[in-house]
Amino acid sequence: MHDELLTIGRFARLCHLSVKQLRHYDDMGLLAPVRVDAGSGYRYYAPEQARDALTIALLRRMDLPLAVIARALDAEPERRAGILRAERDRLAERISRDQARLAMLERLAEGGLPGHEVTLGREPDRRLAVVRTVCTPAETGTGVGDCAGRLLAALGRAGIAWEPPLWGLYPLDLDERMAIAVGAQTPPGEGLPGLEFAELPGGPVAETVHIGPYAQLPLAYHALFAAVHERGLRPRAPVREAYLVGPAEAPPEELMTRLIIPVQESPA
Repeated sequence: MHDELLTIGRFARLCHLSVKQLRHYDDMGLLAPVRVDAGSGYRYYAPEQARDALTIALLRRMDLPLAVIARALDAEPERRAGILRAERDRLAERISRDQARLAMLERLAEGGLPGHEVTLGREPDRRLAVVRTVCTPAETGTGVGDCAGRLLAALGRAGIAWEPPLWGLYPLDLDERMAIAVGAQTPPGEGLPGLEFAELPGGPVAETVHIGPYAQLPLAYHALFAAVHERGLRPRAPVREAYLVGPAEAPPEELMTRLIIPVQESPA
């Protein structure tokens, strides 16, 4: 049996890996040697382990977590494909976020902080039919889309005419898990099955309008919150977004979003 196995050095050369890598894979429980000499501690590998070793190295070069790699190696082919597709989707989402960040940096590099006119005004009382969810800040776009779909479907089933625009409701603090909602104004009347209502009290607000992709909304929020604090005001929840021109109506660069923060005078 010993003659059929490869020393760790020979196996490393066969797989174009380093001995250090193989030892690390063993320590992490990803690829154990077939035999470890009790006296010397030398590790021996079977040639047929090369495929797993190469697969581990390939997935590590893609920055897949070791725990994910371990699950993929232990899974049947169909399950393994599902694990890898899930990682692909996460990578695609991360790339999308990075591309949005690159676009914002490019915009800042070209023209500095964009000018958003911030005005003070008053909002009337509003009663919105809402659908809620809980998500991370990175999942906000998906969460809003899901809520909007559920909301419009429920209103359609009930035959209720709603008054544009759709509204997004957000907390002041972007916690790791945060509650958000999408709402629509409906005619006064009874409640609707499957929907709840949010009462938004009227009062003083600071607001601005952002024209462009949703990924660049942080630039508008920067200007809005800066103006609120510079004027000695205290922001109050929920932060509101009114989607004046949405994705179904225009390309990303022509989207129009009204950002509204309820405010009150800060104590002296």
